[in-house]
Amino acid sequence: MTLYRQLVAFTLVLFLLLFAGTWIARLQTTRAFLSAQLESHAQDTATFLGLSISQQIQDLQQDLPIAETMISAVFDRGYYRFIRLVDTGGQVLVDRTLEIKVEDVPDWFVRMFPLEAPEAGANVMAGWIQAGTLLVKSHPGYAYQTLWQGTVRMTWWFVACGVFVLVAGGIGLRFLLRPLVRVEQQAEALCRREYQFQERIPRTRELRRVVEVMNRMTRKVQEMFQEQAALAEEMRRQAYRDEVTGLGNRRYFDGQVGAHLDRRDSDPAGVILLVQIRNLERVNKETGRAAGDALLEKGASLIREAAAGFEQAVLARLSGADFGVYLPDAPVWAAETLAADILKRLGGLFAAGMAPEENVGHVGAATHETAVTLRRLLSEADLALRTAARSGPNAWQMRPVTRDAGDTLAGKQQWKAAIQQALDANRIRLLAQSVVAARDRQRILHLELFSQIVQDNGKPISAGMFLPFAEHLNLVAALDRLVLEQVGRLETGRLGAQWVAVNLSPLSLRDEGFVQWITAFLERLPAACPRIIFEFTEFRAVQHLELVRKFRDQVRHRGHAIGLDQYGRGFSHLGYLQSLRPEYVKIDRAYSAELKGDQSDSRFFIASLGSVAHSIDIAVIAEGVETESQLQALGGLPIDGLQGYLVDRPGPLEEIGKSG
Repeated sequence: MTLYRQLVAFTLVLFLLLFAGTWIARLQTTRAFLSAQLESHAQDTATFLGLSISQQIQDLQQDLPIAETMISAVFDRGYYRFIRLVDTGGQVLVDRTLEIKVEDVPDWFVRMFPLEAPEAGANVMAGWIQAGTLLVKSHPGYAYQTLWQGTVRMTWWFVACGVFVLVAGGIGLRFLLRPLVRVEQQAEALCRREYQFQERIPRTRELRRVVEVMNRMTRKVQEMFQEQAALAEEMRRQAYRDEVTGLGNRRYFDGQVGAHLDRRDSDPAGVILLVQIRNLERVNKETGRAAGDALLEKGASLIREAAAGFEQAVLARLSGADFGVYLPDAPVWAAETLAADILKRLGGLFAAGMAPEENVGHVGAATHETAVTLRRLLSEADLALRTAARSGPNAWQMRPVTRDAGDTLAGKQQWKAAIQQALDANRIRLLAQSVVAARDRQRILHLELFSQIVQDNGKPISAGMFLPFAEHLNLVAALDRLVLEQVGRLETGRLGAQWVAVNLSPLSLRDEGFVQWITAFLERLPAACPRIIFEFTEFRAVQHLELVRKFRDQVRHRGHAIGLDQYGRGFSHLGYLQSLRPEYVKIDRAYSAELKGDQSDSRFFIASLGSVAHSIDIAVIAEGVETESQLQALGGLPIDGLQGYLVDRPGPLEEIGKSG
């Protein structure tokens, strides 16, 4: 029982005890008063009637009719139980008696509270001689009526007072206990790792102390989380971030690109660009290192702006004035578009007076659509960069590293046609990969679903390759809808999992029609269908934080959830987790890939990122677990789930189970 209810009940019990005591005392007092009144009434009547009879008679026996007439006149008024005239020898000469009958009073009340009506007497004189005795006893009926009516009125008065005390006291107690209610809400929020503070401090000393202590504790816990997040960010920044430009460093670039190239689910494809800004040493010598750093910083900013349209772009400063850009799963035309855009933007450095000549830089690009080593890819891009430097100012060159260039989609129009045809024919294929518990690999946490579009020749194209262009054409919401429609036909019993994870683009959430559709879709999902976890990449979720947070509330209300992919890949402030609260985060596979070597600080980064998530009750899943050595290195780290080829390989969903 809540404290509020206990206090109300305690107040009510005290009032009932007070009422019972007052009610009984008042009843007994009234009863005693009425008994005295009955006695006084009988005595007054006996005295008055005795004197009256004595004045009218000379001989009692002879004048008995006179006495009888006077007694009857008084008795007929109905206030008496009996009036008797007795001679000196004890013989009853006149007897008028009325049966006791109490009207309008419950029998139980009469039995419970009997009224004593004392008998009164007076002498009847004949001259100076006593002729007899007059006995009078009042009738208690009217006294019972008075007692009953008084009791009823008193009871109703106390009931009215009780209701008033209950209502007024309840409102008053609720008002007084509001600080405790807020403390309860504050404690519940703290359990959810939300930090709420009470600005209004109560005046009551005890409550004020409780609120102040709770505020201090909440502030301490918040500071602990912020310190933990700041430590993780600082260590990651020192290890993976270039201090001058704010981009990733060579280690970050090698880790991210290497993790993509090591994928085994399909032939990894992508585009790498080496960007070189010329005359950095000349700027340092002629105008100072500060000017050189400003040139690097501005150049990095321009490269970042040019690559902003590519969601998973990996940007880094490799050394000196050399920058690297990698676009995973990007088509060939993306290299052409991005290289030209970067050089156009860099050309403005000369106009701004930051570069000493118009020939600001060059770009060398290499594209691949098959498995290739990072060393080979960098070598081809470096060769293209040298060729561009020889071909003229602000030039770029591209070298393909492909297995069969005739079997790929090279142009934008080809990509547009392929995606539109797949949409029209609903040629969307789903693959599934199990995500298992770290401590019990037999327990499936969820299945992650990957989408492919199937070309006319039957060759599938992975989502990583077609999604960037689908977003550019505003077709991503239609693709997401087709995928979810297939998910809506799944059955938990056949899948062997209660949850499935589906990748969703935040750009789809900009479409109000799509949001309305997905809300209705979730409402009509059959009970046999698994619950859905909508996955967003960390980079996109942070970019569209409000959209994703609003969407989270909508799906969570209907029994579903959201998750974050590629956690730790970017350099965003980890404090966003506190407001977003996903079901889980999947640590980027680049961190798991580094566990193959002896770089012990990778364990620290995974531990720090996992600890930040765990501190606000968010589960942590390690991606890209492909070897036993990685699995052993993950032992003892704050990891709740595992995903990778060591656990399960992505396979066609229809082979796992699919309904109607």
